[in-house]
Amino acid sequence: MLNSVAVLVLDGVAPFELGVLAEVFGTDRTADGLPGYRFDVCSPQGATVRTSAGFQLVPSADLGPIERADLVAVPAHHGDTAAHPEVRAALRRAADRGAYLFSVCTGAYLLGEAGLLDGRECTTHWRHVDELQRRHPEARVRCNSLYVQDGRLLTSAGTAAGIDACLHLVRQEHGSATATRLARRMVVPPHRDGGQSQYVEAPIAKVPQAPTLEPLLEWLIQRLDQQVTVDELAARVGMAPRTFARRFRAETGTTPHDWVTNQRVLLARRLLEETGLTVDEVADRTGFGNAAALRHHFTRRVGATPNAYRVTFRDRVPAD
Repeated sequence: MLNSVAVLVLDGVAPFELGVLAEVFGTDRTADGLPGYRFDVCSPQGATVRTSAGFQLVPSADLGPIERADLVAVPAHHGDTAAHPEVRAALRRAADRGAYLFSVCTGAYLLGEAGLLDGRECTTHWRHVDELQRRHPEARVRCNSLYVQDGRLLTSAGTAAGIDACLHLVRQEHGSATATRLARRMVVPPHRDGGQSQYVEAPIAKVPQAPTLEPLLEWLIQRLDQQVTVDELAARVGMAPRTFARRFRAETGTTPHDWVTNQRVLLARRLLEETGLTVDEVADRTGFGNAAALRHHFTRRVGATPNAYRVTFRDRVPAD
């Protein structure tokens, strides 16, 4: 059972992500029938730290609570924040005794410094997944997950995904009813569909750097609602189909079919965000032909169904 939580803070800690942990585990809601936790904010020697917003934070404890907490959490920090040897050792001891280790956003860097990500599935904010993989090549970084649990290791993507991961842990430890009540109390959804892909900025690219095929790609982007075969595309640029396929991959890094599909999904995202078109109408406008095909390709690339994606961005969409 989860009874105690220790949060590690160093210079450069992000206030919002720390606040997420404090809101879920450090706020006493026992009067509402929700679980209560012993909650400590810890730093080496209990020293004052400077947050990423510039103000100072006085922790409630030194590293002592990390030695006994059921959950040791690391909120986001500046990317260049380094863990002292005593911090790395404390995190490893917590893992060795079976405590939950939980990072929010770039807090994963600090778990990685302690060697706790090697061979484990993990994630971080979509802007930092490549850097996390570069720093810790033995980690199995999942770039599209809001959060990932690998045994007693829990890592989340950025900012609000920390709330999702916290509620996941509450659900796992205390049951769905408790997690749902807590989510309602916090005025957040108890569970969000999809992955990080739906939040990645993805405007339709003007055209990738493809000097030979640039006019063709411009032409294609204007006709995503039309069905065009590889043979027709090859003929348009005066190439044999096999030569065209090789040239297309060499200049764009993918196949014609995959490139067109990706551009159609990007257009679908924009239409779902900015218009009140039905899913069938979006499918027609983007060249998928029907809602089933749109759902298949959209979900595969974005990690959420078109309807779920639209609900997420409903404030930007006129009512149907």
